[in-house]
Amino acid sequence: MDSPLDQVLATVGPRLRALRQRRHLTLADLSAATDISVSTLSRLESGQRRPNLELLLPLARAHRVPLDELIGTSVTGDPRIHAQSFTQNGMTFQPLTRRPGGLQAYKLIIPTSRAHQEPDPQAHEGYEWLYVLSGQLRLVLGEHDLALRAGEAAEFDTRVPHWFDRAGSEPVELLSLFGPQGERMHVRARPRKGVEARLNRQSSAALDHNPG
Repeated sequence: MDSPLDQVLATVGPRLRALRQRRHLTLADLSAATDISVSTLSRLESGQRRPNLELLLPLARAHRVPLDELIGTSVTGDPRIHAQSFTQNGMTFQPLTRRPGGLQAYKLIIPTSRAHQEPDPQAHEGYEWLYVLSGQLRLVLGEHDLALRAGEAAEFDTRVPHWFDRAGSEPVELLSLFGPQGERMHVRARPRKGVEARLNRQSSAALDHNPG
C-alpha cells in the first residue's frame, strides 16, 4: 500500500500538466524558463520522475504559485484559496482552485493598460467555459467573432482555434473554468435564451469546421 507521502507525490504530475496547459505553455517554453530539460519535465508530468525541491522550486517560480500549490498541501488546513495571482500577456490571472487535475478555475482581469491585440487564435487539448463579470469581451472562435457582455457565457472545445481580448474601452473581468478534453462545466443557470441559442449555433458551426 502506498504511503501518504507517495500518495501526495503521485498528484504532482497531473497538477503540473494542468497548470502548464492552462497557461498555454509548451514543455519547451517551461524548459527555457526553468533550465529543466524537456525530458525531465515530461517524466515529471507523467509520474515517471519523482519530484524533489530542486525541480519543484524553479517550477513554482516559473508558474508564480506557492510551492504548496504544486504539491497540494496546506500548512494551516485553511479552506480559503491563497494562491498567488500572476500576469501573462498583460492579463492578470487569479487562481480560484488548488486541486490537481480536473476543472481549474481562474478570475481574469484584462486592464485598459493592455493595448488591443490582433487576434492570434490558438488550439490545444481541453474544454473551456467563460463568464463575463464586467466589461465587454471579444471572443474569436473558429470562423466566428463574438462580443460577450457582462452576464453572458460561452463554452467551447479548445481544439477549436480561439482567442479573446477586451472588446471596448473598459477593463474586462471574467471567470474561466478549464478542464481536460471531455470534461465540461455543467451549470443549472443558463445565459439568456437568445444568447444561449446564438452561442450554441456558433460553437456548433465552429466545431463542424474543426472536428478534431
